[in-house]
Amino acid sequence: MFLDTVLTRNTPLVDTATALHRSGAVPPDTYVLDADAVGANAALLATEADRLGLTLWFVVKQLGRNPELIRAIARHIPAFAAIDPSEARLLHATGARAGNLGHLVQIPPRDLPEMLAWRPEAVTVFDLANARAVSAAAVELGLVQDVLVRLEGAPGSVYPGQEGGVPLEQLDAFAAEAERLPGIRIAGVTAFPCVLCDPVTRLPAPTPTFELAVKAKDLLASRGHRDMKLSAPSATSVATLPLLAELGATHGEPGHSLTGTTPLHAVDPHQPEQPAYVYVTEVAHTLADGRPALRGGGFYARSGVREALLPRSGVRLPVQPSPAENIDYYRLLDAPERASDARVGDTAVLAFRTQIFVTRSTVAVVSGLSAGSPRLTGLYDAHGRAL
Repeated sequence: MFLDTVLTRNTPLVDTATALHRSGAVPPDTYVLDADAVGANAALLATEADRLGLTLWFVVKQLGRNPELIRAIARHIPAFAAIDPSEARLLHATGARAGNLGHLVQIPPRDLPEMLAWRPEAVTVFDLANARAVSAAAVELGLVQDVLVRLEGAPGSVYPGQEGGVPLEQLDAFAAEAERLPGIRIAGVTAFPCVLCDPVTRLPAPTPTFELAVKAKDLLASRGHRDMKLSAPSATSVATLPLLAELGATHGEPGHSLTGTTPLHAVDPHQPEQPAYVYVTEVAHTLADGRPALRGGGFYARSGVREALLPRSGVRLPVQPSPAENIDYYRLLDAPERASDARVGDTAVLAFRTQIFVTRSTVAVVSGLSAGSPRLTGLYDAHGRAL
């Protein structure tokens, strides 16, 4: 999906990943990340957000919650949006500031006292039960916590496994109850996804869910709530920030743009953000019909992977599709007539959309690429723990 882009924009990363695998410094099934590019992308996003008067909360699930990369991002974007408690704890321990907690996964009530004590800028709540839990924990701590109301997505736009939120038609009643809770203040709304790239034009466009969030913000303002935040996550990048500002958002939550891997980057290698990772693995064996099998572990189901580069022979071979319900022990290449191009142990470099935190991959961080002096600075698991 991103192989053309990374070969156009960040060839040194491909060369470094290849050399690291060939030397044995990284194992197969490793994402190699360019810390310099991640930091530079964060700086670009921060500059454009400042120009437009937007605030950013960065997201790191897709890059494996990696502490080195968190520090590189936080130098430019200080506050994070954490998708779940384990991610929030790692981000907090790394020194980043808590922006939005609970924006995809609600915080369990038992964890609220610990996390509210960090004084996050906002906590997202999906329903009254969670709002009451946040209020009770805040009262115990002697504070009032700002909350964002998660809106239920427009029909047909909600991803399976991400259901929940307050329906727009029930928001008035929700607000009436939440306003009575002493430990919270309704500070705004959020929803997901708010921006998607059109599958035909490949251009970013607001979703019907974004429209609902804008209406929700206006409804709450009519009830007397002032300075309402509207966080509009999904596909947040330098290219989409003007759209967020134009439509009334106050916050964006960049994730894939930090590694130059939004859908826009797949079709336009000239997007401002630089591609910042590749996936490196190796040929494990060859089938009787000549098809090479790559070692797996990091093939995310929605990756859009298309080709693998085999640097020894210089060929690019198609990657065969594989059902999402199967474990990716291996991934087959479609080239039985060119079996000599792929030998057991050969390095394979790929670039595709991923969510590293749901893989079983190793993460290798490389610094110094921008200065022409790359060095491997650490190996981690997919959840940011040092190996």
